[in-house]
Amino acid sequence: GHLEAAPLSPSRLSLGRASSTATSTAAPEQGRPRDYLVLAIFSCFCPVWPINVVALVFSIMSRNSGQQGDMDGARRLGRMARLLSIVSIILGTIIIVLYVSLSVR
Repeated sequence: GHLEAAPLSPSRLSLGRASSTATSTAAPEQGRPRDYLVLAIFSCFCPVWPINVVALVFSIMSRNSGQQGDMDGARRLGRMARLLSIVSIILGTIIIVLYVSLSVR
């Protein structure tokens, strides 16, 4: 009986409403897809420039789609930006390692 009476107190109800309001306002922010802008900007420092620029463009397009409410498009563009950024970083690292190893010899 004592456990059932506790949720009916006014302080419990107000806390319950506040937490549900906070949860409902935070839920759309969590559902917002990532645009990987920082990763795309980081990849621009690698020497694979056409891929870097395309990754940056996809990232910006993903951010714009998310702001306009197109969550599916934003996810798709964000995944493409992530993929191109990772490919650019890997290829850039390979190019830098090859250049350094060949110039040392």
